[in-house]
Amino acid sequence: MVDAIPKAPKTSALIVAAGQGVRAGGERPKQWQEIAGKTVVDWCVAAFDAHPGIDMIALMVRPDVDPVYWPEEGQTPLVIAHGGETRAATVREGLQLLRDAQVERVLIHDVARPGVPVAVIDAVLEALEAHPGAAPALAVTDALWRGEALVSGTQDRSGLWRAQTPQGFDLAAIVAAHAAFEGDPADDVEVARAAGLDVAIVPGDEANLKITGPADFARAEAVLKGNTMDIRVGNGFDVHRFGPGDHVMLCGVSVPHPRGLQGHSDADVGLHTVTDAIYGALAEGDIGTHFPPSDLQWKGAESHIFLSHAVDLAASKGFAISNADLTLICEQPKIGPVADVMRARLAELLRIDMDRVSVKATTSERLGFTGREEGIAALANVTLVKP
Repeated sequence: MVDAIPKAPKTSALIVAAGQGVRAGGERPKQWQEIAGKTVVDWCVAAFDAHPGIDMIALMVRPDVDPVYWPEEGQTPLVIAHGGETRAATVREGLQLLRDAQVERVLIHDVARPGVPVAVIDAVLEALEAHPGAAPALAVTDALWRGEALVSGTQDRSGLWRAQTPQGFDLAAIVAAHAAFEGDPADDVEVARAAGLDVAIVPGDEANLKITGPADFARAEAVLKGNTMDIRVGNGFDVHRFGPGDHVMLCGVSVPHPRGLQGHSDADVGLHTVTDAIYGALAEGDIGTHFPPSDLQWKGAESHIFLSHAVDLAASKGFAISNADLTLICEQPKIGPVADVMRARLAELLRIDMDRVSVKATTSERLGFTGREEGIAALANVTLVKP
């Protein structure tokens, strides 16, 4: 019961959702109960689905789960598989699945933490660039006592942390660590440390709370209602005519052609269109608003300057670019042979993976100005996401 695995994903989230969740109460395990209009599983999957650094999501569930509760697949490939009898067994099953998919890094996340913020995921991914393991945590700030009915002593809180998930690892390293571990670990950091792996501590977040008992649902709902995702879609359209020249600039790529495109800048109709789509999603006008053609400093400018400005503006407002879809409308030059080169350059400028960028072309069947080969038109759609 495994859906199709995407080709060679680099980083995967592994959501552990095969537990019984009985302490939380309710008619169903806590992961299938609703909070703020969605199940706990839905919230977890959505958090990783919206993150541009996640290439795949593996959701580990119990064999007896009614498929009606499974989340719909979003923009990130979702694989659903059966877990084991314990958390550790479920993680091992998931790690093997990801190993078969040739994943390089994994973020192991407890489904009981549906409010994981994007900043926590960012921090774990960044730390994994320099360490084989990384996990979020919050420093213990309360006084600590020992005892049962009566206080029998105190405990120094220096250097103590409250562990959270996702806990990220180099996949090969954590697979080997789990294979060598004996017993029932508290979490995957314990497994990693037993194998001698360094695990970096990154900042956790109080919003990343764990649902354990019935009262935690109300706390989680308050967090999630405040975490409603802001999704923006913008479209762009641009046209440039042909004139003298020996090449055209399209998506930052020089394409040989008997004529060039005319414009105040380098007339890259592809980059202009994607740039306008981002500005449109932000309700920030268009290229002319930010780079007026009356301003001579932009005469002949390379269009990546405009696109980088739009990307930076989106980031300053808290938005990540999810994907971009560009269509070039022309009879000549032929786009197919250089489409992947354009996709790669556009992905670089948008700061997203190439598999989130589409560049395609169509003709107008010899109709209109494009059909008469007088110029090139372009249409683009861009999606922005603010978790």
